[in-house]
Amino acid sequence: MASSNDMALNTPTTRGLSLPFSWPNIAFATLLIGISLWFLFWGLDYTHHNNVMIFVLATVFGVFMAFNIGGNDVANSFGTSVGAGTLTIKQALAIAAIFEVSGAVIAGGEVTDTIRSGIVDLGAVDIRPMQFVYIMMSALLAAALWLLFASKRGWPVSTTHSIIGGIVGASLTLGTVLSSSGSALALVQWNQIGTIAISWILSPVLGGLVSYALFYQIKHHILRYNERAKEQLQSLRGERRKLNEDHKTAFERLNELQKISYTNMMVRDAQIVLGEEDYTPDELESEYYRKLHEIRKKRDNIAAHRALQNWVPLIAAAGAAIISAMLLFKGLKHMHLGFTTLHNYLIMGMVAATVWMATFIFAKTLKGGSLDRSTFLMFSWMQVFTAAGFAFSHGANDIANAIGPFAAILDVLRTGSIGSEAAIPTLAMVTFGVALVAGLWFIGKDVIQTVGHNLTTMHPASGFAAELSAATVVMLASTFGLPVSSTHILIGAVLGIGLVNRQTNWGLMKPIAMAWVITLPAAGLLAALSFTILNGLF
Repeated sequence: MASSNDMALNTPTTRGLSLPFSWPNIAFATLLIGISLWFLFWGLDYTHHNNVMIFVLATVFGVFMAFNIGGNDVANSFGTSVGAGTLTIKQALAIAAIFEVSGAVIAGGEVTDTIRSGIVDLGAVDIRPMQFVYIMMSALLAAALWLLFASKRGWPVSTTHSIIGGIVGASLTLGTVLSSSGSALALVQWNQIGTIAISWILSPVLGGLVSYALFYQIKHHILRYNERAKEQLQSLRGERRKLNEDHKTAFERLNELQKISYTNMMVRDAQIVLGEEDYTPDELESEYYRKLHEIRKKRDNIAAHRALQNWVPLIAAAGAAIISAMLLFKGLKHMHLGFTTLHNYLIMGMVAATVWMATFIFAKTLKGGSLDRSTFLMFSWMQVFTAAGFAFSHGANDIANAIGPFAAILDVLRTGSIGSEAAIPTLAMVTFGVALVAGLWFIGKDVIQTVGHNLTTMHPASGFAAELSAATVVMLASTFGLPVSSTHILIGAVLGIGLVNRQTNWGLMKPIAMAWVITLPAAGLLAALSFTILNGLF
């Protein structure tokens, strides 16, 4: 983790990561190109060498989409951790590499819906399999281009809305070609588009409300308590300095015999103070050590680390329960582990209890140290935990925005028909997972800068509150079936932090909100153009 002294040096704009010929850049580019070529070589046999050019283009579009998901969605998820100084970009990359790819490969699902029905009812028209392929290819390319555009401007947008917009735009274009514009419009489930519009408001509002409530409590019970304790400790340090100065002045006024006698008293008192824990002030001979004892007693009564020992373990336990719930109910849902709801709740309880004990012990070991450093360390570890959970769940679920359409394409190329579900090859998951991490490395810094620095100032406590609030809202929304976007929720959570601190950059929020609104039509128009070109060429 980054130390508090390194926070100013760990921003994405100060580390020179954009150098085109740096060794990490070359390594990531080589890894991405290498695994993509390996997948292409493997995929030719998997698709029985059917429509080789289409397969190559679809792979390029799919990897490009995963790359841009990494640059926007993954960067958005890690922005608070990097902005708070908890992680450097390299550390965030390491966590993303492990947990994003693990989530994609372990819990990403063996099959996926081919998106034949849902936001667009493609079953309502008689389309050829290759036309379906062109729709998915167009959606991937359009969503990727829009995400790249948004990422370069530092706008965190929804990848889900991007791919939906691409599918809608390409499907409407096909519907117009096959019948008429009126019939094409009938393909779209407009009520679903309405829920997406609702999410533009609902997601950030829910994220902001929960984040505001959580961080307000953290600030009131922990951070402000720490500030008052630091002020009292500073006052006691002043008392001790004055005591030392007064003692020095009084000692210099004594004659030689008095100095010897007083020095002997001081030595005996020092032996009592250093050798016994349960001594009383009456046992002390010198006025200096009696007053020093009073100052130390005042310091102990302040209990500077009380908030860290009492409140932080409870918050950490609640956070562990929520993150484990997100993994059990969302991140691992494709693994079919056979756990009942009761099993899941018991696992959540065990995780929460373990985290409470570990955090409490950690807080005890920090007692007596710097209060600022102790607070930074505790919330930093907690934030790393939430970031890792987010990364795993993100890899397990949101990579479907790239792998879902691509798996549907592979299935059509392999079988020659459109099925209701499509198998997801493990190598495809690994390839797309690597593309996610590469995207975070190459183009994620602008979105990280927006989320972690430009909207409001972050530190580990506020970053943890934002991530935990976003996870809570995502879980509750999934439970109640509310139409929300995890990206919009996290941005709302960051804004909630800014409201508590009265430090929110509303000017920057205007273009971001506009980007949310135009994501669907922008991706749709790009997909319509892409479909027209693909349908005309092939």
